[in-house]
Amino acid sequence: LEMECRVLSIQSHVVRGYVGNKSATFPLQVLGFEVDSINSVQFSNHTGYAHWKGQVLTAEELNVLYEGIKLNNVNHYDYILTGYTRDTSFLETVVDIVQELKRLNPKLVYVCDPVMGDQGSMYVPENILPVYKDKVVAVADILTPNQFEAELLTGRTISTEKDALDVMELLHQMGPDTVVLTSTDLTSPHGDQFLVALGSQKMVRTDGSKSTQKIRIEMPKVDAVFVGTGDLFTAMLLAWSHHHPNDLKAACEKTVSVLHHVIKRTITYANEMAGPGKRPNPAQLELRMVQSKKDIEDPDIVVEATIL
Repeated sequence: LEMECRVLSIQSHVVRGYVGNKSATFPLQVLGFEVDSINSVQFSNHTGYAHWKGQVLTAEELNVLYEGIKLNNVNHYDYILTGYTRDTSFLETVVDIVQELKRLNPKLVYVCDPVMGDQGSMYVPENILPVYKDKVVAVADILTPNQFEAELLTGRTISTEKDALDVMELLHQMGPDTVVLTSTDLTSPHGDQFLVALGSQKMVRTDGSKSTQKIRIEMPKVDAVFVGTGDLFTAMLLAWSHHHPNDLKAACEKTVSVLHHVIKRTITYANEMAGPGKRPNPAQLELRMVQSKKDIEDPDIVVEATIL
């Protein structure tokens, strides 16, 4: 009997479109994971639209939901996945839940996207940074910050690839054995039409000695603003790391390839819907997730990572 793999995903929910849990759940299910989702917010749509309405789950309400799971003795998980969180007490409750679930299953893997901002500006309250820095990162196993978030967490600035590798090393020392900088401002050897991501994974060899795999991966830039791609990235990294536990290169190649296919399908559709010479609107740019089912299950590998 194959042991099933169960993920507790604590993320945003939208009625329409793909962000947070909506971006993570379907792809994980397609890849055979049981996904239990707690919706940290329930909004009509993502906040990039002109209008949005909805409710926010409080730390207390999160606790109540977890208590229910626990009372029925079904609080047994292989993975926890978290993303965008605005509220410090909510995030602290998440940490408590992670710690308790890790006591119940010491092999549990916590995959954390420390969403705080991008391109030098924060889009969460500043008081969330110390919670990530002092509490969350310490219990994370896989961490997926962008360059700005990695800089915030370490207090270092990244200008070169060496800086980035040093920052990833500092993040390892803070807790997680796997760190992926999902996007950077570094110049690609292939020119400025490519986006550079970097990864670093600590491993214990069969003889007990430690080693680190460091990789660079490049993706073609796309001229559009997508929402939910970061959430999809982190969910796919969870899935493909599970299938390739000691091979960050393979896991990242599959993850980035899935993203490539989904984004390509989305931009093609959006441009078609918008019509010639018009920029697509947020509704037209919603990820073509369901249509990409086959690519999610078995992605054509379109990028090769470089081992550094």
